[in-house]
Amino acid sequence: MKLTKKSHACVRLEKDGRTLVLDPGGFTEQDAVLGADALLVTHEHPDHFDEGRLRAALDANPAAELWTLRSVAGQLAPAYPGRVHTVGHGDTFTAAGFDVEVHGELHAVIHPDIPRVTNVGYLVDGTVFHPGDALTVPGRPVDTLLLPVMAPWNKISEVIDYVREVRPRRAYDIHDALLTDLARPIYDRQIGALGGTDHRRLDPGASAEL
Repeated sequence: MKLTKKSHACVRLEKDGRTLVLDPGGFTEQDAVLGADALLVTHEHPDHFDEGRLRAALDANPAAELWTLRSVAGQLAPAYPGRVHTVGHGDTFTAAGFDVEVHGELHAVIHPDIPRVTNVGYLVDGTVFHPGDALTVPGRPVDTLLLPVMAPWNKISEVIDYVREVRPRRAYDIHDALLTDLARPIYDRQIGALGGTDHRRLDPGASAEL
């Protein structure tokens, strides 16, 4: 499987000539969805869900389909009958040849005064886990964790403890658009030294074979 990092929380996974795109939000390049056979969205916040990008992908490929939670699916399902699927914790499905498990229910707490929205994470082919905006532990071994390193709802100690709890073979940074170049070496050093796993970072557009 080939993993390509796009800006912020978006990644592309490619296998056997098919492409799965996760969380192409408003901080992500316009071309992040090009050629997508399947799309997964973790929750409704605009840095993960951009309606225009999803519509562009679904319009460009009439065979493309979207899997997401109810808050997002309801905005797109009427225009794409039969192609937008609502999922929740515990669901399993196959998307463009990728086997997907759904884990989690709620977004992490930003502040007690801000209502929590729903959020799901996706474990793809039993190998790659994208938690969205939560520190969800999928309850099974994970080879590659897509690690949300910087957000209004987390701090580095929580990120490190999350890596320790999931115990992946490797962790790649996501959710990093707000992380400055000045701060990146600090995050790299601390997560790498304390997380207990192989911690890696890809620049937007860079790829790795998993």
